[in-house]
Amino acid sequence: MNEETTADAASRRSFRLHNATVPARPVEPALYLVATPIGNLGDITLRALETLAGADVLACEDTRVTRVLLDRYGIQNRPFAYHEHNADEAGPRLLQALEAGRSVALVSDAGTPLVSDPGYRLAQQAIAAGYRVIPIPGASAPLAALVGSGLPNDAFLFAGFLPAKDKARRDRLGELAAAPATLIFFESPHRIGATLLAAADVLGGARPASVCRELTKTYEEFRRGTLADLAAHYQQVENVKGEIVLVIGPPEPVETDEADVEAMLADLSKSMPTAGAATEAARLTGLPRKVLYQRLLEIKNADGR
Repeated sequence: MNEETTADAASRRSFRLHNATVPARPVEPALYLVATPIGNLGDITLRALETLAGADVLACEDTRVTRVLLDRYGIQNRPFAYHEHNADEAGPRLLQALEAGRSVALVSDAGTPLVSDPGYRLAQQAIAAGYRVIPIPGASAPLAALVGSGLPNDAFLFAGFLPAKDKARRDRLGELAAAPATLIFFESPHRIGATLLAAADVLGGARPASVCRELTKTYEEFRRGTLADLAAHYQQVENVKGEIVLVIGPPEPVETDEADVEAMLADLSKSMPTAGAATEAARLTGLPRKVLYQRLLEIKNADGR
């Protein structure tokens, strides 16, 4: 983040659209969270281009990735690396720039900053210090997957990445089983098969889902079906490639009598531990796992077990 003259700054504050060079106005001092394309570079917004070209400081996860976008639109601003491995050093420098009255634009490698990336920490620090934090909206993989999945979008829950280990993954799915919303996860291609198997077991194989792969890119794919069908498909596919968003529909509402629920819990607890019985009951009834877990503890205490 070297100092530059006013003339130097003015000369680089422009971007290119087709064959036209467009001047970019200087950006007011603030931290700007700028969404960038998740694949197709044409998905950038005009406001994002002007912010990237006009900001005093441009911070990004990987300068090589961001440079591709900047070169596409003729932006001369030099990107400054800010990522999880250098946040302790780079973060204070960016805050110092804000303190000096400069504008800072933050981008991730793709999509909207702060969504499953280290920018959240910087934004928190900037807010705590009293600086303006301004979102520049645009591309978002979770939203693109949701609207393309064909699943209900009136209520949804983005849960990031599931744990890599099977037990932790299943526990997390059990916690979310009864959430009255469409679930959205990021997943790696080499784990999608195992994740779908776990989801089918924990949430029920009949639950609708969509595997959304390579969004906005040349080989974009939406594979829709039940969790059981998708799990069976990906057990047969070798070398799955590309970035994946998994979207799972909400549970069907189930009306259950309290006495029936207690009988189910008591029966399940005969063959599995308390936590497992509560998870299975949540899957079967659609009721919150924590409520069922607490009720089962009360039943066991009443029975003196």
